Amino acid sequence: MGWKGAVRSIGAAVRAAERDAKRRQKELETKHKQYAKMQELEQAAYEVDVYENHIEVIQSTHKECSPVVDWTRIASSKQPTEPQKTSLREEKARLKLEQYKPGILARLFNNKENKKAKIEREVDMAITADSEDYGARLSRWKQDVTEWKESVGIAEALLKGEPEAKLEAIENLQPFTEISNLGSSLSVVVHQDGLLEATVNVHGKEIVPSESKSLLKSGKLSVKKMPKGKFNEIYQDYVCSCVLRVANELFSCIPDNLVIVTAVDELLNSKTGHLEEAPILSAAISRSTMNRLNLETIDPSDSMTNFIHNMSFKKTKGFESVERLEPEKLDSA
Repeated sequence: MGWKGAVRSIGAAVRAAERDAKRRQKELETKHKQYAKMQELEQAAYEVDVYENHIEVIQSTHKECSPVVDWTRIASSKQPTEPQKTSLREEKARLKLEQYKPGILARLFNNKENKKAKIEREVDMAITADSEDYGARLSRWKQDVTEWKESVGIAEALLKGEPEAKLEAIENLQPFTEISNLGSSLSVVVHQDGLLEATVNVHGKEIVPSESKSLLKSGKLSVKKMPKGKFNEIYQDYVCSCVLRVANELFSCIPDNLVIVTAVDELLNSKTGHLEEAPILSAAISRSTMNRLNLETIDPSDSMTNFIHNMSFKKTKGFESVERLEPEKLDSA
């Protein structure tokens, strides 16, 4: 499969691999169209469903990932086979011509020559059709070869650890679509030693709700300001879930065994009194450790203990600014 074909296939696989929370989210979006027709209690139940689903989605981002691209297999793949020119249509038409025997009506009305000429024209048309078919197959083959050369080239470059190839693979595969849909933005750099670092701006205060919703015994909606401790816990899980997801997506599209993922968000600078972007979590994620984790059952915040990381978090205060991990100080993995 060519490079572009691989991208299309991977994209289709990602779209087909939605987790339960995402499917539930779509169901709720469809149900929203009927919201105005609901009774008060139905509206209340719907509001709580949407709220709870949103919390589940942002805390389970790490549970989904794109399929892993096998760059070693692509690098060793063979060039597509050149199509051979065939004359199946011509052979069929010539056989019809050779077997033609004028019938009684053709002899009676003396038009056997016209019948034969018609079949001879069918032979000419068959020759043209065979030629056009070969031309189309040859054109597709040339395109496949171009894409194959491109995919093999980038695979070989990736296996050599070339920085440009890493960035090109990420740009073409675009693995961070869902994260961007959640409101997070992402940038990627490759350090001098070849170690890749992704910076994800999590926009936590925009994503984590400041109010909690629940149903009263009467079935009516209760909306309260979310307790600070609960907000911070959800916020921490969201950030850690995003970091795990970004690392796993990187492992899916490049063959590296170690990446750094740094989450940044706006924090209050007590010296200036202004909100400023600052790192709140910087983690060195190894492929081998990630593969050992059960992403369906882990607590994303607790899972950070499996990795070298910088994070300063307290339930009562939330995140504090930390230093980015320095690639040169990390042991190779």
